[in-house]
Amino acid sequence: MGYTEMMIEGRNAVIEAYRSGKTIDKIFILDGCQDGPVMTIKREAKKHDSLIKFVPKERLDQMSQTGKHQGVIAYAAAYDYAEVEDLFKEAEDRGESPFLFLLDGIEDPHNLGAIIRTAHQAGAHGVIIPKNRAVGLTATVARTSAGALNYIKVAKVTNLSTTIEQLKKKGMWFICADMDGEIMYRLDLKGSIGLVIGSEGEGVSRLVKEKCDFRAAIPMKGKIDSLNASVAAGVLAYEIVRQRME
Repeated sequence: MGYTEMMIEGRNAVIEAYRSGKTIDKIFILDGCQDGPVMTIKREAKKHDSLIKFVPKERLDQMSQTGKHQGVIAYAAAYDYAEVEDLFKEAEDRGESPFLFLLDGIEDPHNLGAIIRTAHQAGAHGVIIPKNRAVGLTATVARTSAGALNYIKVAKVTNLSTTIEQLKKKGMWFICADMDGEIMYRLDLKGSIGLVIGSEGEGVSRLVKEKCDFRAAIPMKGKIDSLNASVAAGVLAYEIVRQRME
């Protein structure tokens, strides 16, 4: 999976970059500029975890490659997303049953990066994330993954529920984290399996949960009722690893 950085200049170009799904790391905006398009860019930047810096015109002029920055210059991180089929090819090449992570609505880039790191270390063949209502592969995600993003494939899909249905036809089983589920140590988690992890606040969405074959509960002895999403992913992933090693 490669990483490059590209410059995008001009208000409309930056807005269109966001609309097309590009991952924008940081934006430089002319200090004091508050017109409609700039306000739109600022809203998108906050929504997508982009760093905003307000700078004088002289700085933008120095940075510009075209001389037509219109008060806005953005740097977009261009990652190569994989296709779901690529994840299966990875399992085939390694002579293993597919083991995938599916992330439902993870919005914190630090959590996503940590989960990607865990997925790689646990020997998963890839990670699947949804296009909407979830963080993409930002620079923060790359940093938090501690380099794992360079070694594990990440696919982006339109609909997670539909993807699960399609993967079931390939013989996969799916387990999701659920406090009301069966204790994870009592479940048979061998074979081709997809681990579904939900958002930090709401957990796995109802529609996705209904598609899962197993609901796994992590035993907890404390007075609070949940774990951080990346921690829960690690605990469940390594129970799957333990069973796959038997």
